[in-house]
Amino acid sequence: MKIADLRAQSDDQLNEQLGQLKKEQFNLRFQAATGQLSKASRVREVRRSIAQIQTLQSERTRSAQA
Repeated sequence: MKIADLRAQSDDQLNEQLGQLKKEQFNLRFQAATGQLSKASRVREVRRSIAQIQTLQSERTRSAQA
């Protein structure tokens, strides 16, 4: 997902999406551990998306405090 799309979303939408991505990350790790992972590149994509959302959330909290 592009960062511009993330910036357009509200805080509630970001929190919801973050929760979904963390669930997906858990499922992907479980699949990798059992040898059932079909698309290994998805692990990296999910991890990157989680990091982008967390970075955006921290930017918003810092700007709100200032």
